[in-house]
Amino acid sequence: MGIPIVPKSTKILVIGGGPAGAYTASVLAREGFQVTVFEKDHFPRYHVGESMLPSFNAFLEFVGAKEKVKECGFVMKPGAAIKLNQYKREGYTNFIQFNLENSAWNLLRSEFDDLLLKHAAECGAQVHNGVIIDEIHFSKTDKTRPISASWSSKYGSQTGAISFDWLVDASGRNGIMSTKYLKSRKFNESLRNIATWGYWKGAGVYSPGTDRENAPWFEALTDETGWAWFIPLHNGTVSVGVVVSEKSNRIKKSRIQTSSDKDTTVAHYHEQLKLAPGVLRLLGDATFNGLTRSAGDYSYSSKSNHYAGNHYRIAGDAGAFIDPLFSSGIHLAFTGGLAAAASIASSIRGDCTEAEAIDFHNAKIGTAYTRFLVVVWAVYKQMKSQTAPILAEVDEDNFDRAFDFLRPVIQGGAEADPHLTENELNEALEFCEHGVGPASPDLFANVAQRIDPELLTPNAPLMSAKEVDAITGEDEEAKQVLRKHNSNKALSIAFDYQHNFRNEILNGMYVHLEKGELGLRRICD
Repeated sequence: MGIPIVPKSTKILVIGGGPAGAYTASVLAREGFQVTVFEKDHFPRYHVGESMLPSFNAFLEFVGAKEKVKECGFVMKPGAAIKLNQYKREGYTNFIQFNLENSAWNLLRSEFDDLLLKHAAECGAQVHNGVIIDEIHFSKTDKTRPISASWSSKYGSQTGAISFDWLVDASGRNGIMSTKYLKSRKFNESLRNIATWGYWKGAGVYSPGTDRENAPWFEALTDETGWAWFIPLHNGTVSVGVVVSEKSNRIKKSRIQTSSDKDTTVAHYHEQLKLAPGVLRLLGDATFNGLTRSAGDYSYSSKSNHYAGNHYRIAGDAGAFIDPLFSSGIHLAFTGGLAAAASIASSIRGDCTEAEAIDFHNAKIGTAYTRFLVVVWAVYKQMKSQTAPILAEVDEDNFDRAFDFLRPVIQGGAEADPHLTENELNEALEFCEHGVGPASPDLFANVAQRIDPELLTPNAPLMSAKEVDAITGEDEEAKQVLRKHNSNKALSIAFDYQHNFRNEILNGMYVHLEKGELGLRRICD
């Protein structure tokens, strides 16, 4: 299978046409830069990771793709239900509680990824499918700067080389820069998991007839070894998977006696679903399509916060990956893509030095990753009854930037310790835990009659645990509701597109989000 003529040079080369690469290319092409994308596969192609966050819409609106996605008929995601304890009702994160336009989507990645890559081409990027990067070449005078790449076609015998001024590595988990050249990938030992999943037809719907109808369902396994997901899709199927610790997965599969590895995986999958009674209830009489998929779900980041260097940026899974419990994959891909595009544009235009642009991108990716890491840890701590994560696995600078708004709430009136302590990390985990705690709309309404209802509005200030206790006294229901509302507000700040790009200041700089003027600005400008 031949490919269109590949240019011998380009201003910016993007490796990978998945969400991180396609988004980066779209942004940069809309800024008027020459962009070439090399994608090793031919789209559409299968990919897991079907559930989105509300920030998805704002990211797409910035590149002019929001309406295209709306027209696809994907399943609307009004929020997400998560059950961490079989003896309590599920918790629910309501995306549309204060704004009906804040819903997200569950989507088929084969369709969405294809749409976004085509959109990048429509924005002006030159896209080449079926092109594999074999080697990256660095300048002889500056061995830290990549200047060209050798490539070959996936099908056929075509080979060639392309030179570039700038490189964006969005090559997914392969992460060619991180794994082959920088050797910077660092795995999170407390989140080494295995995911196994499949697709079903004819399943039930969560909370029919309410504003939560058809929301995805996430549930801790009853043996505390992992969790399960139930995500409805617009083609009439439901994605159902289990995520189990690597050690538990190995032990469990060794106990299954079948004639082949394939049969063992299928049997293992069904055995794990028995540990998720809520998922089984939703499945009801649904029919399994018979095919299971499995993948290592290892969370990782980059040593020394290394996501950028001289004339290169790393975005999406190529640099960092976090457990999919909070559907953070596309959010982090778009975050990395926009940070890469803004820092490259700013460096090219002379808005800042390349060193400043590098520092900003490194800080942005590290901060975004750490926000999700702490929240995921908070939930794992509950569902698996595990001890607190190893403090050494948290980058202190990233934590400071990720939760600067939360530190005064956690530390209260005490003099702040300039260093991250295990106690502070545990308090941050506890604070975040309440965001997925159980609290029904009726309970919220009842509590609002007993306390100042202004405390349950989006504009109410964040409160410390002591402040919540002082207001609620012995009213345990009010305490539960106020803690959950408090946590939800904090998490919405942490993951909000507006806050993270228009308002967040890193190293004295922020992103100027205006088409044609995209770049970094100093707060003193």
